[in-house]
Amino acid sequence: MIKTDKKFWESRWENKQTGWDAGQITTPLKEYFDQLKDKSIKILIPGCGNAYEAEYLYKLGFNNVYIIDIAQQALDNFKLRVSDFPEEHLICDDFFNHEAQYDLIVEQTFFCALNPSLRGQYAQKVHSLLKPQGKLMGLLFNIPLNSTEPPFGGHKDEYIKYFEPYFNFKYFEICYNSIKPRANNELFILFTKKA
Repeated sequence: MIKTDKKFWESRWENKQTGWDAGQITTPLKEYFDQLKDKSIKILIPGCGNAYEAEYLYKLGFNNVYIIDIAQQALDNFKLRVSDFPEEHLICDDFFNHEAQYDLIVEQTFFCALNPSLRGQYAQKVHSLLKPQGKLMGLLFNIPLNSTEPPFGGHKDEYIKYFEPYFNFKYFEICYNSIKPRANNELFILFTKKA
């Protein structure tokens, strides 16, 4: 049975089974954030884990960043590192319950943590959370991984069918600046919400 529930993730944190954690923001996301000019945009990072991306953005002066994770431990770890981050921007909940509107949603190892049967719903949910012309950007694995527990892999051709109904693809290619352990195994995505 595939497990992606709250208890499963809390147990992964408690047992320090966090192999997805790179220990810092990864190069593709850092370089994308570095070229953003409007620091007032509202950003969501779902399945945020240790949320190095949110920490980086916040230190750059982006004050409208929100993070969500189903495991409280992830948010507690983040709060210890970034103690002045606004409490109301830390959301402990199931992503699929969340309701708000964002300019940008950042994908970093959340999609691969979901049961593959939820991928269509993920694309639909991201679409509903984005403002008109809002963007989904980030990384998706482009390799087969596990079939019974996260991380779940996949490939570009499969992903197209989930995202095409909801997004225009501005960029959807093998990432040229992945961190070494993920080199040639990630797709960098930048999608714009369809009306």
